[in-house]
Amino acid sequence: MDLHWGPPGLCGVDEAGRGPLAGPVVAAAVMLDPARPIDGLRDSKKLTAAARERLADAIRERAAAWCVAEASVAEIDQVNILQATMLAMQRAVAGLGRAPDDVWVDGNRCPQWAWRSQAVVKGDDKVAAIAAASILAKTARDAFMRRLHEDFPAYGFAQHMGYGTAAHLAALKAHGACPQHRRSFGPVKLLLDQAPLF
Repeated sequence: MDLHWGPPGLCGVDEAGRGPLAGPVVAAAVMLDPARPIDGLRDSKKLTAAARERLADAIRERAAAWCVAEASVAEIDQVNILQATMLAMQRAVAGLGRAPDDVWVDGNRCPQWAWRSQAVVKGDDKVAAIAAASILAKTARDAFMRRLHEDFPAYGFAQHMGYGTAAHLAALKAHGACPQHRRSFGPVKLLLDQAPLF
C-alpha cells in the first residue's frame, strides 16, 4: 500500500516506548524530501529489525530534516507518560533546524505548540513522514535499550526492550528496580511497595 505523502513542508511525528516499564520515551520528527524518495516505509512495528535499521539509515541520509528526542525516566515519573511523550515530541520538532508548514502526529492528540498540526490515528501506516518518524524513534529507543542491557544484563533489556514480559517481571522480582525503571508504572511501583525497607 502506498503511503500518503501529505502537503509540502510536512513534518511527521511518532513515538516509541510509551508502554515499557523501563527506559525513556523517544520521539522522532521527519520532513521527507520529495526528490529523494525512500522505498519500503511503513509502520515500524510491521518491519523486521533488519529492515528498520536499513530504512533508518536511508531516512537519516535522504530526509530534508529529522530529529530524535526523548523524555527521561525521571520526567516520565514526574509528569506521567502522556505528558512526557508530548514533551519528547515537542523537543523532536523543535530540533529539526527548520520550521515545518504542517505537523502530523501519529495517534489521537497533538502537543501544545506553535505549529499547525493534526493528529492522525494509525498515521504510521498511512503517512510516509509519520512512518519514517516511527522507524527512527523505534530504532533509536532499541539502541538505547541494548546499551542499557550491557549495564544491567540481569533484566534482559536487549530481548524485551523494557516491556513487561514474564521474564522481565521475574527479573524485577529477583533483582529489584534499576535506575532506568519507571517507578510510577504499576508493576514497578507494586514491587517497590512490597520490597522491605533497609
